[in-house]
Amino acid sequence: MVLPDYQSLMLPLLRYAGVADGEITTNQAVEVLAQELNLTEQDLKEMLPSGTQFTFVNRVGWAATYMKKAGLLEPTRKGYYQITQRGRELLAKQPKVINNKTLEEYPEFLEFKKLKGTRTKNGEEEIKLISDVSTTTPSEALEFAYKNLRDELADELLVKLKAISPAFFERVVVELLVKMGYGGSRSDAGRAIGKSGDGGIDGIIKEDKLGLDVIYIQAKRWDDTPVGRPAVMQFAGALHGQKANKGIFITTSRFTDEARSYVSQIGSKIVLIDGEQLTNLMIENDVGVSTVSLYPVKKIDNDYFDESI
Repeated sequence: MVLPDYQSLMLPLLRYAGVADGEITTNQAVEVLAQELNLTEQDLKEMLPSGTQFTFVNRVGWAATYMKKAGLLEPTRKGYYQITQRGRELLAKQPKVINNKTLEEYPEFLEFKKLKGTRTKNGEEEIKLISDVSTTTPSEALEFAYKNLRDELADELLVKLKAISPAFFERVVVELLVKMGYGGSRSDAGRAIGKSGDGGIDGIIKEDKLGLDVIYIQAKRWDDTPVGRPAVMQFAGALHGQKANKGIFITTSRFTDEARSYVSQIGSKIVLIDGEQLTNLMIENDVGVSTVSLYPVKKIDNDYFDESI
């Protein structure tokens, strides 16, 4: 039979979460929904074009992800989630269907649908809404799909970073900076990071392989508490005490507007890297992530068909 799409799976998945005794996993949901929908073993063996995952498992996973974004489900721990009060209230209305249009009634889902734009010169972000799939070209749909997958990966990566130990976080910082061309060798960088602890400085790293200049590092593995102006001022003061003018302040959280404004007004060159920027840099430099599939996009080679050549 034709497998139901992920939107068709939202209502039965939410119903299952509503009657389950506590938290559930996607694998448990797959087993229950497969029985409810009378799927055969052959149906369940259908793979995505990449051959990396079962299609039905993938669609149940995306149904769960979208309902989490709308606040109908909530994660409880790694790989587990449960229905929320909002989800129970929706089920009480006995909806005939739950789809993306239903989820758009919740502001959190609308926010999720926004593509994170690049920062303008004024520090503001240009926001673009994802177009309805039915109105996009195949190229646009591919770009939107890639962006959604990357954003989901960044979210998962940030959760990982917030859960690891401070020592392991330092190793991540080392790996990233070396991949970006700083610190000379990895052993040099490893010796530099985490050795100072002097007045708001966590480490010192070479700016280039020759060590012509150095960069001072501050790394805070914080959960949701934003880094404010006082912490950045302390770091700037520590740089001044070392007669240095270059620093990188990295956090898994975010920086307040006051902190960013302060950095823009002082003479020292301090780069602030928040959780979102950190995960994007890690993805770009293949730190903590790995490639599972590649989809080459090809076009006609007009020179090949030029008979005059």
